[in-house]
Amino acid sequence: MFEPSLSTSAMRPPLSSADAPSMADTLPSINFGFDELRDRMAKFTVKFDIFIEQGRKRVLEERNQFRLNVAELKEDQRMKKKDIEILTLKSNTHQQTLAKEEAEKNEMQTAIASLSSQRDAHQATKESLKQQIEETQKQIDARLAAQRSHAQYLDTQSRFNIPEFEFWRNTLCLDMEGNGMDDSLKFTFTHIDDRDWTKEAYFLLDTSKREYDVSYCKPKLERELIERVLDKFNESRDLRDCLKGMRELFIEAAKSGQ
Repeated sequence: MFEPSLSTSAMRPPLSSADAPSMADTLPSINFGFDELRDRMAKFTVKFDIFIEQGRKRVLEERNQFRLNVAELKEDQRMKKKDIEILTLKSNTHQQTLAKEEAEKNEMQTAIASLSSQRDAHQATKESLKQQIEETQKQIDARLAAQRSHAQYLDTQSRFNIPEFEFWRNTLCLDMEGNGMDDSLKFTFTHIDDRDWTKEAYFLLDTSKREYDVSYCKPKLERELIERVLDKFNESRDLRDCLKGMRELFIEAAKSGQ
C-alpha cells in the first residue's frame, strides 16, 4: 500500500551512485483491489441480471394478469350489457303490456258505460211502453165496454124500431143498407121533391164512435144544420130523431132548388 507519510526525499536516488536502483524499482507497490472489484462487479451483475429477470417476469405476469382482468371486465361488461338489453326489452314489453291493458280497460269502461246507458234507455223505454200498454188496455177496455153497451142498446132499440122502421120505409119511402164498412149505414130517401118523386137523397151515418156523425150526404147540406140534428140524436139515442131531422133537411134543400 502507498504510505503518504514517507518522505519524498527518501524516494530520490543518490545522484552520485552509479549502482543505485531505478526510480521504478524504488516506487512502492500499490494494490488497487481490481480483483475484488471485479468479483464485486460480477456478483453485482449476477444480482442485477436476477433482478432484471425477476422484474421482467413480474412485468409479464402483471401484464398477463392485467390482460386477463381486462378480458374478464370486458366479458363482464358484455354480459351486463346483454342483461341490460334483456331488461330493457322486458321493460319495453311490460310497458307495452301495461299500455295495452290500460287501453283495454278504457275500452271496457267505455263499453260498460255504453251498455249501462243502453240499459237505462231500454228500461225507460220499457217503462214507457208498459205505461202505454196499460193506457191502451184501458182504452180498449173502455171501448169494449162502450161497444158492448152500444150493442146492447142497438139490440134493444132494434126490437122496438123494427115495426116503426117498416112504417117509415113503406110510408116515408126510406131505404137502409150497408155502406161496405162495418160502422157505416146508408139511408136513402125518395119522394122529397114535389117535381120529381124518384129523385133520391141519402146520407151516410158513421157509428164507429160513441158520438154518431154524418160522414157524407147528397145533396149537400149545411154542416151547422146537420150538427143540430146530430146533437139531438146523440142526446136521445133515438133513431127516429135522426131520420126525421135529415128528411126535413132534404125536403127544405129540394124546395130551395139544391
